[in-house]
Amino acid sequence: MSSNTDMTISEKILTNKAGKKVTAGDIVVADLDLMMFHDGTFHLVTEAWNKLKKGKIAYPDKVVTIIDHSAPAPTAGAANLHKELRKFTSDHGIKLYDVGQGICHQIVPERGHVVPGDLVVGADSHTTTYGGINVFSTGVGATDLAASLHTGQLWFKVPETIRINLAGEFSDGVYSKDLILWLAGKLTADGATYKTLEFGGPGMESMSIDARLTVANMAIELGGKAGIMEADEKTSDWVEKRSNKEPQPAKPDPKANYSQDMYVDLSDIEPSVAMPHAVDNYSRVVDLPETKVDQAVIGTCTNGRLEDLKVAAEIAEGNAIADGVRFIISPASNEIYEQASEEGILEELVQAGGSVITPGCGPCLGTHNGIPADGETVISTANRNFKGRMGNGNAEIFLGSPATVMASAIEGKITDPRDFT
Repeated sequence: MSSNTDMTISEKILTNKAGKKVTAGDIVVADLDLMMFHDGTFHLVTEAWNKLKKGKIAYPDKVVTIIDHSAPAPTAGAANLHKELRKFTSDHGIKLYDVGQGICHQIVPERGHVVPGDLVVGADSHTTTYGGINVFSTGVGATDLAASLHTGQLWFKVPETIRINLAGEFSDGVYSKDLILWLAGKLTADGATYKTLEFGGPGMESMSIDARLTVANMAIELGGKAGIMEADEKTSDWVEKRSNKEPQPAKPDPKANYSQDMYVDLSDIEPSVAMPHAVDNYSRVVDLPETKVDQAVIGTCTNGRLEDLKVAAEIAEGNAIADGVRFIISPASNEIYEQASEEGILEELVQAGGSVITPGCGPCLGTHNGIPADGETVISTANRNFKGRMGNGNAEIFLGSPATVMASAIEGKITDPRDFT
């Protein structure tokens, strides 16, 4: 425990929500601003809820549920679970976003459920996404989520923080996904275990909110408890359009205590991929041997936002996907679907040979909508590529930016997107 009175972003938010000064290593009970679960974790959460024998949710207005993981239902079992979930949310007065509304990690910030300075837990590991708008948000287990539903609070061990200082700007053909894949290669998949990745510095000014959400989304892939961006004018403008809640943005103090300081010049980052079967199995695209692809996926909670689809459409214009390649597009929300349709983005991707599926998790977790065959190679904008992630342990998954995925779909092999800029 440090005697330093200056605080990191995590320490400031947890201090505010715990009602007392805290520092890394402290154990605290803190008030929550939002609790979230979805169809993929509903059964586990309600199983834990029933064991606790607690019949009332303390703050139903602070709970959001989404049907996104197996949506539309691919099996009778999934359909029955969705039916149970709809009844549970109705019985308890919980807000439910049903099939087709989008992925939980897009819906929560997009619909204004969180604002800077909030403390959020979700029964999904990629709840870290909301850190892109200066929220301390983290995934928790079903029992912890069930307990928080009853009390509106949860215990936390205040995490240490790794500070990532960003400078410069991305070069053409390079995006925030390339940054977080590079960081995974540097820090490894467990290099930030139970720590916060705190991002700031002048380089962040050039990053859109879509880009920041992408980076925060994958903080968990480095073991992070949270991934939090400093708030700025872009953050305020984005949030004000979506929420009536009062933000309380948290800035780190000048002499905050960090377990590690990293300095990253964004202009040094190159198009990157995570090779099978680990997110930290890093390679620059230019260093890969020629690698044929059978399926390309753009979407998921990592890269299914409007900016991502627009980048892909710009590369797709006037081109077609290679023979033998399947190309799947999954917008992260219905709002994004509508915007991409109005702007002609989806038309461009479909004309190139793409198939647009329902906003949701789609093929990412491997329940439906694009399970690969034995021996096939997939390049995806998703956040995980461990063996079996997309539903077949005999397939290989590479991760890349929307630009890299689109270029690869056109060429039929993993391709540097700078060839199209």
